[in-house]
Amino acid sequence: MEVKDANAALLSNFEVFQLLTDLKQQRKESGKNKQSSGQQNLNTIMYETLKYISKTPCRYQSPETVRNFLIAMKGHKLTKAEKLQLLNHRPVTAVEIQLMVEESEERLTEEQIESLLQTVTSILPGDPEEQQRDSAMATEDKSAQA
Repeated sequence: MEVKDANAALLSNFEVFQLLTDLKQQRKESGKNKQSSGQQNLNTIMYETLKYISKTPCRYQSPETVRNFLIAMKGHKLTKAEKLQLLNHRPVTAVEIQLMVEESEERLTEEQIESLLQTVTSILPGDPEEQQRDSAMATEDKSAQA
């Protein structure tokens, strides 16, 4: 097999997650039990990749969410790779943005970083349990201050 263009497209974690879950489902439906050693290696890679990716924010995303996110990102002057990092990792702090956006101190103002964070957190879904915990902690903090 020959690679024609190694940089033809970048895949998000969501796209990889979808591809691997669809592939896994197809294999279950086909019911092939006999596997070569190469096939077993592929199964191991698929299993480990799915295990890792299912712990990332992509498991809560949908094609519609990804599309809305990319449309919202057009207003920000970011590279494709930076948008992909934001999509895959769903940053919630300015420090995380600085780690994902190259030379963010020179390219982005604090207001732009806050706007970026607001866009990311409002469009991309996070872990529902984690968000529930965060909102409960915020409510406790408010009641403790009162």
